[in-house]
Amino acid sequence: MGSGGKSPYAVSGNPLSRAAGVRHKARSNAKEGTDVIKRLTFTAGALLAAALAGGLAFAADTPGVTATEIKIGNTNAYSGPASAYGVIAKTEAAFFKMVNEKGGVGGRMVNFISYDDGYAPPKTVEQVRRLVEEDQVALLFQTLGTPTNSAIHRYVNQKKVPHLFISTGADKWGDHEHFPWTMGYQPSYRTEAQIYTKHMLAQNPKAKLAILYQNDDFGKDYPAGVKDILGDKYASVVVKEATYETTDATVDSQITALQASGADFLLVGATPKFAAQAIRKVHDLNWHPTFYMTNVSISVGAVMTPAGAENGIGIITTGYMKDPTDPAFKDDPGMIEWRAFMTKYMPGADLTDANYSFAYGVSMVMWQVLKQCGDDFSRANIMKQAANLHDAYDPVLLPGITVNTSPTNFHPIKAMQLQKWDGKTWVRFGDVISGS
Repeated sequence: MGSGGKSPYAVSGNPLSRAAGVRHKARSNAKEGTDVIKRLTFTAGALLAAALAGGLAFAADTPGVTATEIKIGNTNAYSGPASAYGVIAKTEAAFFKMVNEKGGVGGRMVNFISYDDGYAPPKTVEQVRRLVEEDQVALLFQTLGTPTNSAIHRYVNQKKVPHLFISTGADKWGDHEHFPWTMGYQPSYRTEAQIYTKHMLAQNPKAKLAILYQNDDFGKDYPAGVKDILGDKYASVVVKEATYETTDATVDSQITALQASGADFLLVGATPKFAAQAIRKVHDLNWHPTFYMTNVSISVGAVMTPAGAENGIGIITTGYMKDPTDPAFKDDPGMIEWRAFMTKYMPGADLTDANYSFAYGVSMVMWQVLKQCGDDFSRANIMKQAANLHDAYDPVLLPGITVNTSPTNFHPIKAMQLQKWDGKTWVRFGDVISGS
């Protein structure tokens, strides 16, 4: 209700307020006031009963949900060392604009509220508290980053706020027992590292591996996945590890140290800025290891082109999405659908940047969850539906890769396919595979 509106229960000129000034009418006014209060009490009770009978949810029971709106909260790195990912949230905002133009969901318009956290965990905490406590969002969707989500996931689980399809592949986002309100989306980084290690050993059983990774839960999943496969042979196969902080200027010195180790295989778990630096430095050193790159940093527009397309020839990664630059998907129905969306809602955007297609696909799955909710947008039902997906529609996934969840499966995507950079696009090879 607007500030100029009156409550239906407000009474103007209540006789009780004049009783003290008009003594000879005190008794009759008091009686009249009592009658008014009784009428108001009855009216309020009747309205409450009618509302409950009609199935209307009050804000106190369902934060962020009214008869006409559902609020969804998000944080992303619009600035800072991971700002290349900022286009993800921009695309998601455009997606929900499209949803609203189609009539919304469950008769409600989606109010997508997104704040910049600069990829800084303290800022993420501040912005998520703002979303939950001030904006009163119904759920959080696609909050970006492993260190940033690590700073908030205990809080949102304590508050019992759905924390869905978060934009990080850390393995821990599938811990349905300890964090039942948090669910990841993309394949686990740890699983990805297991796949690289299996491939490495198939290529050379006597391989010497060097690893560069971000010094947080995102990066640490990579050596952990390697160790899952190597076991007690880890110390003899991994000849050098190096880490970096997101506040570092470059990773040049780390790459130089890894080359000096004599490794003939290199695994890099880095966000786009540092991934591009690593590719350039490996090239500048004239080092030619078999080079594995995390799949979160393989966007042609955001990584490979800035690094120098020719510099990355031969790099191996895993994929679970269709590459926008792959000619094989020129006439693919899902990619045609995505390009049509981009033309209408994101004109002028870089269509070689896979972050845009990723955002479109995961938003489509979020929309499916909301549609499955019917007219029950309680937080408990939103979470229940998120854990009840069966081959959910994501038009940008590679053939053979599906989205499935259950109350005991909070890893929606588990499979990937190896692919290699040829200087222009990522070329897939082998079968769709999963880790250990």
